[in-house]
Amino acid sequence: MASPRALPRFHRRRCPPPPTAVSARSPRLLPTCDPSSTAAGMSPPKASNLIRRASFLFTLLTLSVLMLYTVTDSIRFLRFPSASSFVIIFPSYINYVPSPDPMQHLEETLRNASMGNKTVILTTLNDAWASTNSVVDLFLKSFTLGEGTHWLLNHLVIIALDEKAYNRCQVIHKHCFSLVTEDVDFQQEAYFMTPNYLKMMWRRIDFLRSVLELGYSFVFTDVDIMWFRDPFPRFFPDADFQIACDHFVGSPDDLNNMPNGGFNYVKSNNRSIAFYKFWYDSHETYPEYHDQDVLNKIKLDPFISDIGLKIRFLDTAYFGGLCERSKDLNLVCTMHANCCYGMDSKLHDLKIMLQDWRAFMSLPPDLKNESVISWRVPQNCSLDSLRHFDSPPSEVIVVDQEEEQEDEN
Repeated sequence: MASPRALPRFHRRRCPPPPTAVSARSPRLLPTCDPSSTAAGMSPPKASNLIRRASFLFTLLTLSVLMLYTVTDSIRFLRFPSASSFVIIFPSYINYVPSPDPMQHLEETLRNASMGNKTVILTTLNDAWASTNSVVDLFLKSFTLGEGTHWLLNHLVIIALDEKAYNRCQVIHKHCFSLVTEDVDFQQEAYFMTPNYLKMMWRRIDFLRSVLELGYSFVFTDVDIMWFRDPFPRFFPDADFQIACDHFVGSPDDLNNMPNGGFNYVKSNNRSIAFYKFWYDSHETYPEYHDQDVLNKIKLDPFISDIGLKIRFLDTAYFGGLCERSKDLNLVCTMHANCCYGMDSKLHDLKIMLQDWRAFMSLPPDLKNESVISWRVPQNCSLDSLRHFDSPPSEVIVVDQEEEQEDEN
């Protein structure tokens, strides 16, 4: 049997106490109790210390794995959905508004959409007209089917009158502005001359005045107007305010023309701003009239001549509608589904209108010049069809089924 002195020293030994005095010039020496000190005759650490260290390392490793999985899963989620899904889930992301000030947001939107001469195209939209395959889709399609009109979409701002219309706008267009009015719900279809219709029309006039005050000229267009050609070459260069007509008497200067507020071109200056203020204030003088009827009354007011406003009325040969059609498709710029009541009627006739235009554009040049195709509308929108809704449909030209199917989509 080996002597006690020959056996290794595994008896418990305390760490040496720290020195009582430390030199200011030398670093403080800490006691050492690591395993390497065993060779020097020092005892190994306690088992509880080893267990604690192992638990700490295991916990740290587990947390690292969990964090790595979370980050990887987040990246996978952001990469795989399509762009359209992302827009639907996060509709406010694309047009993120850094400033809570509505006027600043409006100015930013107008600036982004503006032409070089600070001119924009404006339309208003509520939820009733914003759903998929509704009027707004036909409106935007007309710009793509029109002759030299596609570029104008870069300068179009859609003014959304409710949250659903704003979200829909962000999916289908790049320039959107939210004009939500407190205590007024514009989501439902506003039928002609109802209280909500009147509020919507006068809210529009007041808003357009603010656009003029920001220094922007505009073309305002109802969303049920189809754009077939660039209208700017047909505008009068010297007019402050020019407007389409339900009935054109033959002269652009004649105040007996019957204007339609759904389409106008207004230049921003002191005269037009004063005119829009006067127009809006006049709704208190005529409380039960809409903006178009009030315009018919104030166009003869001495105030108009006092401020020097130059008004011109647009010929229906270029800016037509269902009230008075543009007869020559070689000349037409826009066509309005006016003199029409009800969403379904408008949708029906607007689709026919687009089909007529496509049929015309498919003709060879010599047949285009002969104007062998004319409008098949109004149909459902005509006042006669409203009185005789049981009568058989009028004869129509045959269109390609694929084109008709595309119009449905």
